[in-house]
Amino acid sequence: MVDVQNAVAVVTGGQRGLGKAIVDELLRRGAAKVYATARAPKPSEDPRVVSVSLDVTDPDSVAAVAAAAPDARIVVNNAGALAGPSLLHEDFEQIRSVFETNYFGALRVARAFAPVLAANGGGALVDIASVLSWLSGSGAYGDSKAALWSATNSLRQELAPQNTLVVGVHLGYTDTDMVADVDAPKNDPRDVAAAIVDGVERDEIEVLADDLTRTVRAGLANPIPNPLRTSTV
Repeated sequence: MVDVQNAVAVVTGGQRGLGKAIVDELLRRGAAKVYATARAPKPSEDPRVVSVSLDVTDPDSVAAVAAAAPDARIVVNNAGALAGPSLLHEDFEQIRSVFETNYFGALRVARAFAPVLAANGGGALVDIASVLSWLSGSGAYGDSKAALWSATNSLRQELAPQNTLVVGVHLGYTDTDMVADVDAPKNDPRDVAAAIVDGVERDEIEVLADDLTRTVRAGLANPIPNPLRTSTV
């Protein structure tokens, strides 16, 4: 069991949006300290928050944060990037950039912090994926989150011998800057953050943060739709 009370955590992308909500929720539950990262971090008025510079696409930056946070027991891979929905027409370098952040960046963080978590009794690694891990049509973003889902499942097995809980988080649209222009129902990031921390405290390996995500997850055994066939009903 991972006890948030008095724990030390690292949250990538922890100074805005869902990341900030996770930082706030960890502190509300009694975390002793949270390293909140950003590419251009701003200082916090809360003495329990340590603002840290991090670019998850830069191996040296990731290594530096792991060295600066040797007391971490909870690591949340939240930093993310977005691209357009087309795999055929989106700039190829933009597609590559999304994978560098959402997949390779998360994997860099996991590899850098695995020995830190082991040294501190195991702790927890939390990967923020998406309902789009399981739905087509969102281009590089969904593809990268699908890859992260697979990596999370593999890391769970690899990190089990050191007693590290690996949590995969999936959610639909959440009210953050990233999807500010999307006209659709959105989760409150505070509710999602509470569900994530609940999952960590309950040793859950998967957090499904909303009804849409639970519905899509339950339907994964259904046949894949064929877009060349139209319904006759």
